[in-house]
Amino acid sequence: MERKIIQTDKAPKPVGPYNQAVRVGNLLFCSGQISINPKTNQVEIGDVKSQAKLVLENLKALLGAAGASLSSVVKTTIFLKNMDDFADVNEVYASYFTTDFPARSTIEVSALPKGVDVEIEAIASLN
Repeated sequence: MERKIIQTDKAPKPVGPYNQAVRVGNLLFCSGQISINPKTNQVEIGDVKSQAKLVLENLKALLGAAGASLSSVVKTTIFLKNMDDFADVNEVYASYFTTDFPARSTIEVSALPKGVDVEIEAIASLN
C-alpha cells in the first residue's frame, strides 16, 4: 500500500525525525501532539486542561489537513505525566469527542517531550 505523508503548518512542526501524520490506505496515523502553539512553534505550559485543549486543537488541525475530522478517529492514546490529571484531561477530551467515542488507552509516563504534561496520538479511518 502507498504511504502518503501529511504535513500542515496548522499543527506543530515535528520536534524530531518523524512526520506529523502518515496515511496508509484508509488509515491515518497521527503522531503524538503536545502543547506547542503552531503559530509560534513554542511550547505553552499552563495547567493540564489548557495543555489538553491545545493538544486536541493541534490534532484537529492535523486531521483536517488529511480531509478528516475528530469523528474519523477510531483510536487514541493519551500519555500523562501524572495520572492524577486524568479527570481534568478527560473533561477536556469529552468536550472534543462527544459521540461515537474512539477506543482509547491512557498511560502514565515518567516524562514527555519539552516538559509537557500530556500528549495524545490518534488513528483515524478515512472511509
